[in-house]
Amino acid sequence: MPSFYGAELRYQRELAGLTLEQLAAGSFRGVPFLSQIERGERRMPLDLARHVDAKLGTDGFFERRCEDARKAKQSGHAEYFANVAEMEGYAETIEEWAPSLVPGLLQTAAYATAVVHTSLPWLRPEAVEKQVSARMERARLWDREERPAFWAILHESLIRKPLLGNADMADQLDHVVRVVRCSQSVLQIVPETASAHPMMMGMIKVMTFPDAPPVVYTEGLHSGQLIDYPALVKDYRRSYDLLRAAALPPEASLAMVEQAAEDYRDGNHTA
Repeated sequence: MPSFYGAELRYQRELAGLTLEQLAAGSFRGVPFLSQIERGERRMPLDLARHVDAKLGTDGFFERRCEDARKAKQSGHAEYFANVAEMEGYAETIEEWAPSLVPGLLQTAAYATAVVHTSLPWLRPEAVEKQVSARMERARLWDREERPAFWAILHESLIRKPLLGNADMADQLDHVVRVVRCSQSVLQIVPETASAHPMMMGMIKVMTFPDAPPVVYTEGLHSGQLIDYPALVKDYRRSYDLLRAAALPPEASLAMVEQAAEDYRDGNHTA
């Protein structure tokens, strides 16, 4: 989405016959900043959006985009994730690699609450509740008749090192199995014995669409990056295919998750 609006900015600027220097004139931003926005590397702040709309005669288009981002943030999603959450609803396929946390689309409310509390301990209770509610709202796509084909690869440590108490952890693992089976999705586990495997550097989400190019999303603790550069997306997808080959088969993976849930429920879990 940042790339889309950056391309739109460049299109409208060139349509108006303006250089970056001419468009930046009268604003509080420099040419390098505008250039980064056009390349999809930075978001446009509200003051610049108003300046651009006035100079290009775009009838509030860029200001409305800033307002959309603000509303998305208020909805409980981090601003850097707002576009990704929107894209999930239009995706034809979603493929995730989750080395450290159960993917948001598979989380229970208890698990999501623990994740938010752990990663953002300074948030007020109402802010935590809003983030958890937003995550649960995303998962409503499983109730749709037309839903994306989903493929998730998880690291075994997610089911061996509990984030929750035994009962809640059993519920979380049962929920994963239930969603995967009911949605005809695919789940694979990368075993802890696989000390070396592709994509050891962090999580990714790959999304394809019926009417748009594929994208890759990567995330850190307080930031995320949406990648649409075709050559880079291709490399990520090739690495994901190699990861599939390194993971356990789907049925064996589901059986492992089901057994772990039973162990938690019976109090037989050992880390």
